[in-house]
Amino acid sequence: MGNTVSCCVSPESSPKLPSRQPAERLEEFPTSTEVSDDNTGPYLQHISDREVPDELALESNPSDHARASTIFLSKSQTDVRDKRKSNHINHISHVSPGPPLKKYSSCSTIFIDDSTVSQPNLKSTIKCVTLAIYYHIKKRDSDRSLDIFDEKLHPLSKEPVPDDYAYVDPEHKLIYRFVRTLFSAAQLTAECAIVTLVYLERLLTYAELDICPANWKRIVLGAILLASKVWDDQAVWNVDYCQILKDITVEDMNEMERQFLELLQFNINVPASVYAKYYFDLRQLADDNNLNFPLEPLNNQRAQKLEAISRLCEDKYKDLSKAAMRRSLSADNLIGVRHSNAVLS
Repeated sequence: MGNTVSCCVSPESSPKLPSRQPAERLEEFPTSTEVSDDNTGPYLQHISDREVPDELALESNPSDHARASTIFLSKSQTDVRDKRKSNHINHISHVSPGPPLKKYSSCSTIFIDDSTVSQPNLKSTIKCVTLAIYYHIKKRDSDRSLDIFDEKLHPLSKEPVPDDYAYVDPEHKLIYRFVRTLFSAAQLTAECAIVTLVYLERLLTYAELDICPANWKRIVLGAILLASKVWDDQAVWNVDYCQILKDITVEDMNEMERQFLELLQFNINVPASVYAKYYFDLRQLADDNNLNFPLEPLNNQRAQKLEAISRLCEDKYKDLSKAAMRRSLSADNLIGVRHSNAVLS
């Protein structure tokens, strides 16, 4: 035990080979993946070893996997740390009062907002989504784009595009005003805004693009157009957007939608786990940037409404559990079966 030579084979039965350097060993046994005719061919790599690790797939496609962190939240962390550091310095030096105080629940008063993952607050959600778009533009790596999204090649209005349109980053208020106008005119829901952000990040990941001052309006418009058709039962037609944006043509909208879908590889599925991840990351973004959702004290009427919703959910889950147990219905009749005593001869 412990020797390099087996106890069944003597050292004299095989000739001794001269010692070689590790480099010579690598040259003698090349790692080739070609198929050999004989059984003594080189070692073939298993297919699982050639696949991309799951961690890399998660990092590259955050809009497809719930465990991957969203791009906008990671881009905003630098500014959040700087703001916290500045607030700490100002608090020590008493230069400014700092951010407004937050409301916290107590034993006598409970503060809750009217935004949930199933029914988000429309105004607050649009503010958070446009803030995420703002950080995408501000923290972009480069200016990779396509002609179909270039606002100068495909303008949204007849007004002349400024010469420096591709170099000046838009403010958050400008992005919010643009998205708010579309949502108000088309009567879109807050859930559609979250799906819009999912499609936007999926486009940037799949097509390896950057949202920049030259293309942000058309990329956002394409994401809203696609999200409204996928999410809402009564979708807004392309001609309806032409009535909102007076100077854009239906042919331009159709072509942008077609190329948007091709860049997404026609992957318009948004799992519930991904949707929930984007919702809570948007709430985290709002909390980091002092865009708190409106809080109101809990009153008796609202408490009764929450209790009714909770009872409805409990009844729903009970029905689901009963339906899941029906697959073993064939064993229910075995409860009343009596077993006769064995007769030993």
